[in-house]
Amino acid sequence: MPIRKIPGTNAQYRLLAVNEDGVEAANDPDIPAGRMSDAVIAELAAGKVSDVFFWSHGWKGDVKEAFDQYDRWIGAFDKLQPDRQKMAQKAPGFNEMHIGFHWPSLAWGNEGLVSGNSFAPSGAASEQAYVDFYADALGDTPEVRAALEKLFGDLRKNAAAEELTPTARAAYLELDAALGLSSEGVGGDPASDRKAFDPDQAVLDAEEGVSFGSGSFGSLLAPLQQLSFWTMKKRAKTVGEKSLHALLARIQTAAPNVRIHLMGHSFGCIVMCSALGGPGGTTALPRPVDSCVLVQGAMSLWALAPSIPAKQGVAGYFSRLVPDGKVSGALVTTRSKFDKAVGTLYPWAAGVAGQVAYEALPVFGAIGAFGICGIDAAVQSPMLPADGNYAFKPKGIYNLDGSTYIAKGGGFAGAHSDIDGPEVAHVIWQAALPA
Repeated sequence: MPIRKIPGTNAQYRLLAVNEDGVEAANDPDIPAGRMSDAVIAELAAGKVSDVFFWSHGWKGDVKEAFDQYDRWIGAFDKLQPDRQKMAQKAPGFNEMHIGFHWPSLAWGNEGLVSGNSFAPSGAASEQAYVDFYADALGDTPEVRAALEKLFGDLRKNAAAEELTPTARAAYLELDAALGLSSEGVGGDPASDRKAFDPDQAVLDAEEGVSFGSGSFGSLLAPLQQLSFWTMKKRAKTVGEKSLHALLARIQTAAPNVRIHLMGHSFGCIVMCSALGGPGGTTALPRPVDSCVLVQGAMSLWALAPSIPAKQGVAGYFSRLVPDGKVSGALVTTRSKFDKAVGTLYPWAAGVAGQVAYEALPVFGAIGAFGICGIDAAVQSPMLPADGNYAFKPKGIYNLDGSTYIAKGGGFAGAHSDIDGPEVAHVIWQAALPA
């Protein structure tokens, strides 16, 4: 469908979908141009839209789940009529377009695979079902599939095992290599800012209760959950640099007066930062975007730092975004102490399960727990009620503590997805206001 109308509201948005390589789908029969991006460019070039808002989810795998998130986020944004009135006053002729950017991203675990949670003969998932599920999610190359077949074949053969066998350990290391995941430590790109992959340690940590939930095979699947996490970070970087960066450049060329605003959640924050930085994190856009809000980001707290304290002289992968002026308005993050996904699971995925403190600044941590760190000019502030005035300044960097409002949620992710309230939507409105 070219336009999604949110039930019960007057709000609508376009869904622009790409595959794991950032290639846009080109088979929508409702779009004469064939591609949503071409239809968007044509509409923006007509000059009737003043502002375009891009939204990116994190770990949502299919279109149905993407619609669910965008319906709630954009619906909450649309309901804030006082914000709309203020925007109309400061930007006469305001007329927005919303675009939900959808990319294939596996959830942090295997909860949605099939019914059954063990190798029990009755009602359980088959070995091939697990191989197919993870092969599809991780990129179905011959090397990936071979490693998964080796892994699940061994898990089935040794169903009573409480630790990895040599065969399972070797399969995990082969899978890590097949996925092209390096371990550069802090300062690496979003797919490599981790310690060396250690499948045995991942299992031990899972047995202590630090992992992406429970499910089939118990803690023996913890290393696979780690690899899924880093593969999705790598994919977020790929789709942002290859697809969304190019689209932003096209829009700025075809419609130079249109203001552009970015919102990313979780891994979607990597998508948006990658879109700003372009290939290598240093590729220029025709002009800056007008605002960027990173909500509960699952990306390194040092990603924008000019020099990382634990690795002096090494800058974060996105360190050029600020000095190169990639955002002319406000660059805002939210964080919450109730977000377990970024507060506890993010460092676990990096191989440092002990780093779960909220007050200190660890080597491996997420902006959704600590905000953008390593930049002296960053302003620390509490998130305000939905009628508060932030008075964001041009090129300002703001870390908002949203623990008062981003607080609900259980399970292994905690409040990670509790972001559809009016307070978060208000932040996006306020960041978008013209200076």
